[in-house]
Amino acid sequence: MKKLSPKEEEIMGCFWQNGPMFVREVVEKLPEPKPHFNTVSTFVRGLEAKGWLAHEQIGNSHRYYSIVDADEYRDKSVRGLIDRFFGRSYLGFVSALVKDEKISTEELRELIEKIENNNKE
Repeated sequence: MKKLSPKEEEIMGCFWQNGPMFVREVVEKLPEPKPHFNTVSTFVRGLEAKGWLAHEQIGNSHRYYSIVDADEYRDKSVRGLIDRFFGRSYLGFVSALVKDEKISTEELRELIEKIENNNKE
């Protein structure tokens, strides 16, 4: 699975959050300043060509829908980040969050509790 550009990620986020949409609906969901319809249409067709989206014909229009799950993309993106920057060490990743004070002690306790509960199941 290839990494999405920031703009592609933003557009895919619209589909992941809202389900099937026409290009004009995607434009409506994007933040200001709104990109031109043709720009969004080009991105959507590109995402379809890359295998992220598919479409169904409705009248004279195409309604696009995601064929890649958001959770799958998130998991592979996080795994790629940890592989590249932390030598495949999840502990190194969490340690960096602690060191940079990006995660609180309470959040760490919650994480440990989740891990313990998963191990019990």
